[in-house]
Amino acid sequence: MMVEMLWKLFEITIIIALLIPIAAMLVWVERRMIGIWQDRCGPNRVGPFGVLQSLADLLKILGKEDWIPPFSDRLVFVLAPIIGAMCVLMSFAVVPFSPSIGVSDLNIGLLFFLAMASLAVYSVVLAGWASNSKYALLGGMRAAAQTVSYEVFMGLSVMGVVLLTGTFNLREIVLAQSDGWLIQSQFVGFFIFLVAGIAESHRLPFDLPEAETELTAGFHTEYSGLKFALFFLGEYLGVTLISAMSVVLFFGGWLMPEPLASWLPPLLWFIIKIMFFVMFFILLRTSLPRPRFDQLLKFGWVVMLPLALLNLLVTAVLRLTGVL
Repeated sequence: MMVEMLWKLFEITIIIALLIPIAAMLVWVERRMIGIWQDRCGPNRVGPFGVLQSLADLLKILGKEDWIPPFSDRLVFVLAPIIGAMCVLMSFAVVPFSPSIGVSDLNIGLLFFLAMASLAVYSVVLAGWASNSKYALLGGMRAAAQTVSYEVFMGLSVMGVVLLTGTFNLREIVLAQSDGWLIQSQFVGFFIFLVAGIAESHRLPFDLPEAETELTAGFHTEYSGLKFALFFLGEYLGVTLISAMSVVLFFGGWLMPEPLASWLPPLLWFIIKIMFFVMFFILLRTSLPRPRFDQLLKFGWVVMLPLALLNLLVTAVLRLTGVL
């Protein structure tokens, strides 16, 4: 028992130690890829290919004054970014990275992920309220409406996966795809999950809570230094988390069809799939304009909700009739 506990502690430490640098490196990857796609250089001065630009940014952020506005609620102001980063990090506890790598094998792993995604909104809402600033408060209110709305569709989108696999355990969901990835029968569910994931992580074009052209910087207008870095960390870890969950739920996790499966270890196949989705998130940022906030909510309730319910209904009928 003691050896097992020590091994789990070691596993948790390694995963966290890798996730935080990955979030920093994604900043560099995003800048380089956007530069290539927009036919410009991107970062190329600090280190080879500008790879040390993220380190320079980190040193700059840590060197900034960690200022707390005198008109803010100090305790809540400090706790808000910590809550956001912790919720995302805790979500990775149920992600199965390979047949043998993963922090926890919960029977309700999918529900745990959805619960952590729901709790993460408190970070943004509390940041907007505690800042005692009109721009920050408007950003927090937008985040609350956007996240609560798209959480509904995210939950409904994965119910088709649960119907087909008969489990909330993420590792068992991956193993159930050994005969074929669920993207084949759940493409509509995958589309809804991906759109909801973009909205949950506040990435362009759904970055309405921090729209700089309207709200200065939205909910984190008053933040600086390490606390601002925690919001930044949460955003990029959120992108990685949604990518990982998309792979687990719809693209077979670490599984690959033969003979490709024998070419690389399962963990590397899982990472390659995640990077594909991360690149998609980055490309999306450079491709689509930001909608108005009312258009965003209307799209969710008028288009996504009926589509999610229809997908669930059709999946249930096909499952009962033995087609799936």
